Amino acid sequence: MSGERQKKGLWLDPRAKLLLILICVLASMFAPSLTYQFVLVVLIAVLGAFFGKWKYVLKAVCFYAVICVLTVWIMAEMTGTLRTMFIAFLGLFHKVYACGTLAGIVLTTTKVNEFLSGMNRAHAPKKLVIPLAVMLRYIPTIQEDWHYIKDAMRMRDVSPSLAGFLAHPGMMVECIYVPLMMAASKAADELSIASVTRGIENPHPRTCLVQIKCGAADWGAMAVAVSFLIFELCVRGGVIG
Repeated sequence: MSGERQKKGLWLDPRAKLLLILICVLASMFAPSLTYQFVLVVLIAVLGAFFGKWKYVLKAVCFYAVICVLTVWIMAEMTGTLRTMFIAFLGLFHKVYACGTLAGIVLTTTKVNEFLSGMNRAHAPKKLVIPLAVMLRYIPTIQEDWHYIKDAMRMRDVSPSLAGFLAHPGMMVECIYVPLMMAASKAADELSIASVTRGIENPHPRTCLVQIKCGAADWGAMAVAVSFLIFELCVRGGVIG
């Protein structure tokens, strides 16, 4: 592992990250209550803090805390069809939020070459690996294009916000959706061509500057995740009161 990687914070094997996402999906699916959902988000935030994503996880936890308070208030105060509608929407939101937060951390801390090397060691099929590898580069590229679009909108005195959309919906559609769709289509083509040019379809084993192997941090993170999932299943099954 290089010194540059050590300065940035925790490093995990790409295979361990994928396993953590899978465990997170199961833990979110079998969470006995809203409290366990919140604890899951906090555990993900702790992991993100070790990666150095302090601002990201702090915003994620604060936002989720507000949603939890809103959910409790709706369940206690609202009645009828409106309550059912909000509970259905928030129930889906709670199941997805933790997985989305962890996926955001994984996407921003995993390089394509590390991911490809890890998947090659796991003998994963290329029909699965290639689309995921392109996705790892696709999302940051679209985010970069989005920043350029916002800067261009500000030069035209158009605010890229909900208030700006309500004030000038036609202008917002013209300034956001049209260039963003064009940029997304262009980025997909360029990334696909660049991936093929760099030998993404090469059948021979890949090499990587970073040593791809599961270390103490990987096993520790997976042990905590599995332990939390088992505890949830025990609570859900009535083994633990």
